Amino acid sequence: MKTNLADQFRSSEEGREAGSILRSCIHCGLCLATCPTYALLGDERDSPRGRIYLIKEVLEGQTPSQRTQLHLDRCLTCRACETTCPSGVRFGRLVDIGRRLVDERVDRTWMNAIKRWSLRRIFPYPTRLKRLLGLTEWVRPIMPTKLKSRIPQVAKTDNWPVERHARKMLVLDGCVQASVAPNINVATARVLDRVGISLISVKESGCCGAVSYHLSARDEGLAFMRRNIDVWWPYIDQGAEAIIITASGCGVMIKEYGELLEHNREYSEKAARISELALDVAELFADPTLVNQLPKINKTIAFHSPCTLQHGQQLNGRVESILTQRGISLTPVKDAHLCCGSAGTYSILQADISQQLLKNKISALESGVPELIATANIGCLLQLQSVTQLPVKHWIEVFDGA
Repeated sequence: MKTNLADQFRSSEEGREAGSILRSCIHCGLCLATCPTYALLGDERDSPRGRIYLIKEVLEGQTPSQRTQLHLDRCLTCRACETTCPSGVRFGRLVDIGRRLVDERVDRTWMNAIKRWSLRRIFPYPTRLKRLLGLTEWVRPIMPTKLKSRIPQVAKTDNWPVERHARKMLVLDGCVQASVAPNINVATARVLDRVGISLISVKESGCCGAVSYHLSARDEGLAFMRRNIDVWWPYIDQGAEAIIITASGCGVMIKEYGELLEHNREYSEKAARISELALDVAELFADPTLVNQLPKINKTIAFHSPCTLQHGQQLNGRVESILTQRGISLTPVKDAHLCCGSAGTYSILQADISQQLLKNKISALESGVPELIATANIGCLLQLQSVTQLPVKHWIEVFDGA
């Protein structure tokens, strides 16, 4: 795609990066077939190719409008288009840059601005989120059923296993998962303890930075990233082998620390090392000696592969392979490549589209009559849990329960 960047963007690092991504697009349109929002809305401006043109216009100096902003906001950043693209267009990176450029030039409605500000002030901070959830428990009995189903209940946890193995790895506590489902990391620590690995939770770490970064608060997101690097680094110096991530959305972000901080002289080398050490827990079990130590399980499960696992990290089929190797029967899931509609804060900011995607996804997951639904990301877990009577668990919890 030919581009003629305006001078203000030609002289900036992000402008040049966006220009390079635009030039890699060959206009083929294959991305339209796998874009969830284009499938629902039928408007090419709500497709990857259409959004690429909108961002191109901004980079070439045209003034964006609230319509431009809306079409970019509607993108789930699911990256299904990246899996489909024959030219390797890095659309997820491009849309982050494009949104931020548009937000700098277009005022949001006061309600939309308050929502986005509130999400940035609450979600990345586990203490604040726990307090808010605690308050909702007082009024849960009188809530409308629909609203009640969308507000998660905090899961109870057991004790973390004692650190006793020579092999040691860190784990990301995160923000929403730490507040709502801390049991996932406890289950992971117990499973790894049984295969000879001690998992270390560093309480000073927190949000991976994704909430702020994807809401166009770039500097705020980078600050979360630098904080995590600072608190993890002493453990890495002491020989921690890896940083295990049990929320695939956070995994995508942490694997991009090196790229996002490459121009920061103080953090560039450390950030690159952090990204190298970051592993989704499914990647750890690529080692067959570890997989073979997991218990055999006779269950029928529907697995929802999060977009951030299959498209963002390109780990499609990894969890499914682990589950089937240990005797689990997986039900077929129609259109498994499509998003469930969670997409971080998307389910709040674009609720109508999110609910349509969720309806389609839960129908596909339940069609095989599974005993439970498993997934690999906290956002997807909470989204699915809000509309199904089936148990919804992180896949590592299935092995811990066995």
